[in-house]
Amino acid sequence: MPSEFTGKVVVVAGGSRGIGRGIAAAFAAEGAQTVLAALSQANLEAAADDIARSAKHRPDICAADLRREDGCKAVFRLVSERHSRCDILVNSAGATRAGAFLDLSDDAWQDGFALKFFGCVRLCRLFWPLVRTARGHVVNIIGGAARTPDPEFLIGGSVNAAMHNFTKGLSGLGKPDGINVNAILPGMTETERVEQLFKQRAAASGKSVEEVRASLIAKDGVARLGKPEDIAALALFLCSERARHIQGTAIAVDGGATSGLY
Repeated sequence: MPSEFTGKVVVVAGGSRGIGRGIAAAFAAEGAQTVLAALSQANLEAAADDIARSAKHRPDICAADLRREDGCKAVFRLVSERHSRCDILVNSAGATRAGAFLDLSDDAWQDGFALKFFGCVRLCRLFWPLVRTARGHVVNIIGGAARTPDPEFLIGGSVNAAMHNFTKGLSGLGKPDGINVNAILPGMTETERVEQLFKQRAAASGKSVEEVRASLIAKDGVARLGKPEDIAALALFLCSERARHIQGTAIAVDGGATSGLY
């Protein structure tokens, strides 16, 4: 039987690597036409080729700088001209720096907000009319730091908290417009991005990368790091008809690492 996602158009910002790529692969495997947006043409081509091996439709790709308004508009223009619809928007772009607070420059802070936060805001604003017509879904991939401040991850925590607030507020607009808006808060997940964060934390603390990895896993008390497939499974569910009554929530996929109530 065809999946409920067959024929739907799913736009994944940050879809060339890591969690975004995992989410795009999961939707493509269910018959959706995915559109991957990221900065690197080479990474996008590699992701599309890999996904196409096991999916009915090869993903469309759009190389664009999502830190800039014109980059976001380029993604919207491609989707509008090629498909004239968008059923699901997944915002998974973003690479905020970790490190010692006094070593983090204004440029690092501005870059962190430019891609993850403002890229998300602009894409939501651009695609909202199409998603509203489809009575579709917006899923923002944020991160556990939205709820758990960390002195060595102040940029990421601040950006994630802003995205968390934005997602909750946007869901209020989604209710009358028939758009489900939710967020996923991944914990440490096996991606190139996490390996980069381990290196940044190691430099800030004077420890080795292996020591940082081991200490963070021990601190969280988790059995393993997450995998992109763990996040993708929840994204599929949140965008299914079974989840229509889930609105404005943020769900952690972190192996139980978040120690607080929220």
